[in-house]
Formats: sequence, C-alpha cells, structure tokens
Amino acid sequence: MIQSMAMKTVWAVPLSLLWLALPAVASDHTPPAVQPATSFAAVEVHDDEKVAIAVEPFDTREKASIFRVDYLGHGVMPVRLIVTNNGTRPISLRDARILFLTAAGDKIQAAEPEDVERLMTRKEREGKKIPLPGPLPSIKMKPKASNKEIEQDFNTFEYGALVVEPHTTRAGFLFYDVSQLDDPLQGAKLHLRKLRDADGKELFYFEIPFDKYLKSKSSQMN
Repeated sequence: MIQSMAMKTVWAVPLSLLWLALPAVASDHTPPAVQPATSFAAVEVHDDEKVAIAVEPFDTREKASIFRVDYLGHGVMPVRLIVTNNGTRPISLRDARILFLTAAGDKIQAAEPEDVERLMTRKEREGKKIPLPGPLPSIKMKPKASNKEIEQDFNTFEYGALVVEPHTTRAGFLFYDVSQLDDPLQGAKLHLRKLRDADGKELFYFEIPFDKYLKSKSSQMN
C-alpha cells in the first residue's frame, strides 16, 4: 500500500430484513469502471504538469454496497482516488503522502487492514446486544465482520498503482477512520504530496475539497 499521513424461503423472511440484505446480495464486489479524473466533481487539475486528481467518497450505503464489510457503520470512510496522467511521461506515487485533512485541520492517515479490524473489534468485542424485558440479561450476537472480509476488500479495492503511465488513469480506494467526526466530509480535504515526475522532481501538491463533492451531490438531489 502507498504509505499515507477492501437463502432460505423468501416468504418466511420479514420484508424489512430482505431490504437490509439487498445491497450485499446485489453486489458482486467489483470495483467501479475507471473514468478520467476530470469526470468527477471533486477534482484538481494541474495543467502545467498535465495531471488531474479526483476524489469520490463512498458515503452512502447504496454506494458502499460494493464492499464486503459495512465500513460506514463502523466509522470508516472509503474514499476513491482517481489519478489521470495526461502527459507523455510517467508519474510516481511511490513516495506519496495522502492525508485526510479534517475541517479542524487534523491529519488522518489512510488505514491498513489491521487498523480497520482493530476499530471494528473494539466496537464489537462484546457483540451487538438484543435487549430483553425485565431482569433477564441481553442476548449477545456474534460480530458480522471478519479479518478475511477486510483483507479481501483491501486486495480488491485498495489503491495500489505506484506508477501512472502516460495518457492513463488509475483508481482505487483509501480507507479513513473518521469515527470521531460527526460530519467528516464537511470542510475536509484530501491532501496529496510527494508525487514525482519521471526525473524524480516533486510535483506541486494537490488539495481537493470534499465540499466540491457535497455540492455536486446536493445539486443532484434537488
């Protein structure tokens, strides 16, 4: 990873449970089709360097249904990174630092699979509980997520292109622990630095506001 500062009889099941299960059933856990960075609302284009970088948060359960794990429900924000190189020479992200900058200025590094597992384990160590009336103790339910599912998601979806070839777009996901934030995207940015050209020269940094995405999302709903 880039270093930074993944049926029983239908009529016997309640409809509400079927509705909750639909996203997981419908998804085949396939990454979205790759499109140029300029196709997205939250994009920054460096004309002189011929590089465009976009971000797309997967901040709804509908979008996040492509994953095997409910990241949003555990305070983890999947952010799709799209890098387009319109130049004639490759660019390198081998030394890239990709940080989630909160509205308050805090810096969040992209999570590794073990970070996500640790967060989920902390929240679900005792399992979810079903309250019962009277003095009876609550019934504990086994946590749904497993390390295997997280590993599979990271293997399938995580951004891993260390080099972006000329006239090429590479895309993938980074996962950020925003569990301590009430409104993680509002006023936040994705900050990228230490991208280099073919001669090893560092490109000018990218800082992409998530507000661009939120504004586009809002206009689509109106």
